[in-house]
Amino acid sequence: MRITHETAAAPGRPRNEDFVVTGPDWAAVLDGATAPAGVVSGCVHDVPWLVARLGGALAHRLATGSRESLPDLVAAVIRDTMTAHGDACDLTGPDSPSSTMTVLRRRGGTLDYLVLCDSPIVLRHTGGAVTVLDDDRLDHLPGGRPYGLELVRGLRNRPGGFWVASVVPEAAYEARAGSVPLADVSGALLATDGVTRLVEAYGWTWERLVAVADADGPGRLIAEVRAAELEHGAPHPTAKPHDDATAIWMTW
Repeated sequence: MRITHETAAAPGRPRNEDFVVTGPDWAAVLDGATAPAGVVSGCVHDVPWLVARLGGALAHRLATGSRESLPDLVAAVIRDTMTAHGDACDLTGPDSPSSTMTVLRRRGGTLDYLVLCDSPIVLRHTGGAVTVLDDDRLDHLPGGRPYGLELVRGLRNRPGGFWVASVVPEAAYEARAGSVPLADVSGALLATDGVTRLVEAYGWTWERLVAVADADGPGRLIAEVRAAELEHGAPHPTAKPHDDATAIWMTW
């Protein structure tokens, strides 16, 4: 298995709130949710701390050959991270730091996948077609964008809302998860929404995204998204003009 990746903070931002981990036959990407201005999370840790803890716990379990299903594994990772917060953090509030979590693991002749919130996997099949494995519930909250803070608070990790990796281990069982035969797939792209805005806002197709990743590597996708941001501006009026961007390209 060949795995390449690149991650970059948004221009002008001192720290990257995305996180990437890979191993011999697995990869994962996380995209931490930037806290709105003025929100008091009740936690002494910031978003980069959270994604590093989640990613580290995930890497440990994957690297040591856990036989757990990916939902079971991710639930355990969230519990591990909750413990790591310690007594200084109030994890009962509605604004605890959170993150997407997307995992792809080869297991014999099978690819296991899990997508929790809006960092999708794009599979390139052996015939050339692509399939997008996504969890787009955040795009379909009541009333449409822009979402108010109270709406997001009330629907985060709730039935009828959307699910993220934060302080609710049960969120792992709400992720989009499953398996596909390895023989049916020739490549896979994992990306945060800082990269997929090329498709969602700037006119690219998923096929083009995969083709560029395959031909020129994940770094080219980040260069293309920066160029599009400069040329066209933010994807929509309430979006960040630039976002942290991460892409992983896997082939075998």
